[in-house]
Amino acid sequence: MFEGPFGESMIKRAREKGAFTLKVIDLRSFSKDKHKKADDRPYGGGPGMVLSVEPIHRALDFLKKKKPKAHVILLSASGKVFHEKRARALSQKKRLIFICGHYEGVDERVKRWIDEDYSIGDYVLTCGEIPAMVMVDAVARLLPGVLGDSRSKEEESFRNGLLEYPHYTRPETYRGISVPRVLLSGNHPKIQEWRMEQSIKRTRKIRPELLKGRSR
Repeated sequence: MFEGPFGESMIKRAREKGAFTLKVIDLRSFSKDKHKKADDRPYGGGPGMVLSVEPIHRALDFLKKKKPKAHVILLSASGKVFHEKRARALSQKKRLIFICGHYEGVDERVKRWIDEDYSIGDYVLTCGEIPAMVMVDAVARLLPGVLGDSRSKEEESFRNGLLEYPHYTRPETYRGISVPRVLLSGNHPKIQEWRMEQSIKRTRKIRPELLKGRSR
């Protein structure tokens, strides 16, 4: 699952040049069960399966011996919602370990050894690998050497609490729809003013809650 999105485009190139490294650990390799099971039925009954505490704990012990200061994250539908500010905070950590929840989740005792638990939104997915990939991508792109132009991460949605302004490229006119004249003017202060106005306008229309507490 991970090699697909992380074997393409900017992320692939960043990995190849060592901007960051990614390793995938199979929990079943840390299971003592003869069938290498990493899950079991929940105590108290109910549908689904729960990831067992032992293989997760053994995997964490193995990883922490090599990287004792790694920051441990659990992907869980009941975790706090992941957003850009939290991505930036995580990008300052030297090492991250992601535990991908599955089925009905993980044994609650696992939370003794995690630093934070995260959700990527108010919905439920079939597995934690997908939100882990989302978080890794969001954090990795903030690292030095990942993006082609470091300015890209400074001028985008949520960087200043607003949605990003509209972008245009060639041709100048397409089917009667033209690029705003200010973008062709070469007047950079005016362009910056227009972009800020457009960001506020777009945010007010699509995500008005982001404007709470702002002076304009």
